[in-house]
Amino acid sequence: MASSDRVLSQDEIDGVFRRLAEEQAKPEDDDPARRALPYDFRRPDRIAKDQLRSIHLLHENFARSLASSLSAYLRAYVMVNLVSVEQLSFLEFSQCLPSPSCIIAMGMRPYDGNGVLEINPTLVFPILEMLLGGSGKPSASTRVTREITEIEQSIVEVVVRIILHDLRESWRQVTNVSFSIESHETEPSLLQFMAPNEAVVAISLEIRVGEMTGMMNIGIPSIIIKMLRQKFDQGWSNRRSEASEADQRRVLRLVKPGTIHLDARLQGPTLKVEDLLALREGDVLAFDFSTEKQLNLLVNGRLKFQGQVAAQGKKKAFLIRSLYLPSE
Repeated sequence: MASSDRVLSQDEIDGVFRRLAEEQAKPEDDDPARRALPYDFRRPDRIAKDQLRSIHLLHENFARSLASSLSAYLRAYVMVNLVSVEQLSFLEFSQCLPSPSCIIAMGMRPYDGNGVLEINPTLVFPILEMLLGGSGKPSASTRVTREITEIEQSIVEVVVRIILHDLRESWRQVTNVSFSIESHETEPSLLQFMAPNEAVVAISLEIRVGEMTGMMNIGIPSIIIKMLRQKFDQGWSNRRSEASEADQRRVLRLVKPGTIHLDARLQGPTLKVEDLLALREGDVLAFDFSTEKQLNLLVNGRLKFQGQVAAQGKKKAFLIRSLYLPSE
């Protein structure tokens, strides 16, 4: 019988299908070429992840500082939250910005190049209304999507300078960068000072002013941050001590305008109301408080110091002798 005429048995047919199934289920070769992933050479990964984490921490401090500064300037409750820090091409960054918007080209002396500061219209117009005497609450007048005028730009510029000042102070932990206003734009497509494929670090912050919420975006060329890699490592190694001193000065500046209530008391024996009502002419109350004993000074209702009542010119005063230390 010829081999072409041979009939396969059922076991041989099952074996053929079994081998085919095993070959299909077999994992790919361990050759790295078989496991290659696509790579876009137009978006090189210029910044290390640990440096991105440092940038994230830096702008978290910036968000806290900016919230305090804007609250004081606008006389309103302001919250600033850091939303994201990521690497994008300049084209992708500009396409994410609303149109029209309030866009500032930032100078970054002594480094060459420009950054971008963008404030959404949903945030700009409520701030404008507050600066011009309005309440800034949601209304038809605050939901405007038109371009801002030159007069409105000059008004908003004061707020922008506050933002750039706090940004400069936050970056001082790493290096001295003088952020300045180079030019104003309203259309993201008109930003031409960077190549479309140039990488930028995009920082997005959410700002809440009263009942209004809007986004602020910052774009910094990645090449500048890459140049600062060594300064990031050096600056953040000493960040804790420097930041603590800066925080102490900032907290002291915020606390200085506060007021406290001081109350000097003779902490003697107590008396029931019924005994007080039963007093008659000639009765004697023993306060049992020696003239040598120090008085207690309460600060906002809490016992903090001990001393004596004194005189300062024509005014009454309290001479602090010791700090009150409660016994455990």
